[in-house]
Amino acid sequence: MAWLVAFYAAWFALVVIGDHWATIADHWGIALAMALGSYVAGSTPMGGGTIGFPILVLLFGEPAVIGRHFSFAVQSIGMVSASIFVIAAGRPIAWSLLRWAMLGALIGTPLGLAFFAPIVDDLTTKLVFAVLWASFGLMHLMKVREIVNQSGFIVGTPRFDRLLGISTGLIGGMFVAAVTGVGIDLLIYIVLVLLVRADIRIAIPTSIVLMAYTSLIGLAASLALWQTGLPQFAIDPAVFRNWLAAAPVVAIGAPIGALMVYLIPRAATLIFVSILCIGQFVWTCVQEQVTGSTLLIAIGGVLAINLIYAAFYRIGKARLDRGSAAA
Repeated sequence: MAWLVAFYAAWFALVVIGDHWATIADHWGIALAMALGSYVAGSTPMGGGTIGFPILVLLFGEPAVIGRHFSFAVQSIGMVSASIFVIAAGRPIAWSLLRWAMLGALIGTPLGLAFFAPIVDDLTTKLVFAVLWASFGLMHLMKVREIVNQSGFIVGTPRFDRLLGISTGLIGGMFVAAVTGVGIDLLIYIVLVLLVRADIRIAIPTSIVLMAYTSLIGLAASLALWQTGLPQFAIDPAVFRNWLAAAPVVAIGAPIGALMVYLIPRAATLIFVSILCIGQFVWTCVQEQVTGSTLLIAIGGVLAINLIYAAFYRIGKARLDRGSAAA
């Protein structure tokens, strides 16, 4: 409550001093979209940008770079708000993996923003987003019953947690979050539910905290790179206008979503977001008129990532069986 009071006071002062009421009224659409986005962000391993990105770049026709910057900015409120809630409420978090993933993200996200993101074109960015989340949705539709029935998690060695956490943070920060503004939460969640066999009520709060942290790092790095004056690092004013309208919605919507994880059936939530993930892949391909070899590569990417998920699943199952045999 202290966080929400402080945030809304600061936001209201910003609006009044800058006389931004008309800006908020003009951008009601993104605020409405983020009402759903923030709920999804808090109740699933999907950051608020997972809704905000396709809304901005596919529905509103903004460049992908605006979607990335907006994702960082809006998640720096919504995901931080949800993180404060899950920590204050004492929700279980896989800290042994998370702290190393945070170190990896601290290194990987700024490097990705500086050197990798500028060379990825607009269509590729949209397809990276679409492929990653479609892969996530397909995996869940196939494994949802098993995932929701998992409890606890497999305790790893300090070396295992360190290597897995750092690699997840580095890869997710440099090649996923730095390009799309989201996705590192997806990676830590996949690692937890497939390799570590964690209860999703542990995996989701852990993914929320990592996405909040990475969003703050990504936003700070983006602002620092903007100060260089180089055109490839410019932040469009539209990011601030959309953020101003969406921020007060996500500040309360994401914690509500985090609360609902414990109140509604887990399978229903995962099936719902999985359908959304696959739907946005189809939407992207139709909207961007993706055909021919590009479409085949995108579909192949979805299948290839699911092969990786299948390998993770088999490794996790083998680890679980060894643990059961030892017990």
